[in-house]
Amino acid sequence: MELINKNIENTKQDWNTLGSKYASDVNKMVAFGETNGWGNWKGEEPKDERDHLADMVYQLLKEANKNNTVAQFRTDFPPAHTPFVQFMKEKGQSVEQLHFIDHQKIVFLTGTAYQNRQAYLLKDGETLELDSSINAIGKSKQDHVFAIAANNTIVTTQGWEGEIIATFTLDKAKNIGITELIPFNDGLKVLLVSADGIYIISNDTENLIHPLPDPEDDEWEPYLDMENATLSNDNKYIVVGDQCYDHRILDQNGTEIGEIGPQSSYPDFCLFSKDDKQLITNSCHFYNGITIGVDTSSLKKLSIPAYDGSEDSITIDSEMRVYCGVSTSEFYILGDAFGYIRAVDTKGNCIWRYFLGSTITGITISEDEKTLWVGSASGMLHKLQLEKGLRDKHTIGTGNHYEEFRLILWKDEPIMKW
Repeated sequence: MELINKNIENTKQDWNTLGSKYASDVNKMVAFGETNGWGNWKGEEPKDERDHLADMVYQLLKEANKNNTVAQFRTDFPPAHTPFVQFMKEKGQSVEQLHFIDHQKIVFLTGTAYQNRQAYLLKDGETLELDSSINAIGKSKQDHVFAIAANNTIVTTQGWEGEIIATFTLDKAKNIGITELIPFNDGLKVLLVSADGIYIISNDTENLIHPLPDPEDDEWEPYLDMENATLSNDNKYIVVGDQCYDHRILDQNGTEIGEIGPQSSYPDFCLFSKDDKQLITNSCHFYNGITIGVDTSSLKKLSIPAYDGSEDSITIDSEMRVYCGVSTSEFYILGDAFGYIRAVDTKGNCIWRYFLGSTITGITISEDEKTLWVGSASGMLHKLQLEKGLRDKHTIGTGNHYEEFRLILWKDEPIMKW
């Protein structure tokens, strides 16, 4: 027993010494690169030297969850991403479609559009498994309308588990994987995003709004890659895009009124500011990308050429391949392919960045904008208290945030908290 305790103590010491050094080295490198230009960095890229400790730490984490001693374990072993990549390759899964409900409660799903998904309710620190038939959940931009898709039916409600507003039985869009579901603020229509097309679903129609059919091809069928779409907060505008098409700006009925060409290679994300005064679009090339912003007062007949930019747009960010994001009253919080979340304002100033690891696949924020939940492809869901102060010396980034906990939602494993 004494030998076991000594091994644990040695592991704890090595974990903390090496972990804090790695975080410090990365932060110094990034600060240098951003200040002096990455071409002037001559040092080696920092390496996390804790892979050999991961097995023991993983077993101790399991024991802590069984014994209800996670709080002490978290103090002894601050979380890390890199040493656990070896487990994530086999056990990781996407955590996405995160939506804030109220207080400290959110809903989210594991799995991508064409996998067997599982929906969960997270309240404070407790996780409840929801009906296994649910394959997509969405929330309106305003007015707290939720949409739940299950068994080729979409139901919209006023609030979570509130009064039913509308029920839509899918026909054209049945049996397809739903990438994203966004109900309109009145709950009477739903924007359905999928690799098989982007639709406006209402009581009497399923209107395919993207891509546009080829009138000369009798066998034409919609197929998209990196499909993405958004609604303005007031629902006056719809924006759609994918790998092969520019971002198209549509009115609320789905009629095209403008377009924005990619400034990198492939259009893959779009979002309106919280006050609807700006629209941002991201296009990517491998793991990098460019995000531009346009004034929404000029959306009608807007035409921004690919790659050349325009006097009608400004650069918001020139690094991130953006997978998801939220708008706050002060800035956007965007999640990228490298595992960073970044706060960027409407003028393109980076307010802070914060590393979580893996591709960021889902984000939601509390109504008071103090609590942020972030999901990733690693199978992790992070709960952050913004600007509360750092919890340990292992944090990579400039965000002064306190990670309350992270859930580990790995395949064929019980849900664990760290």
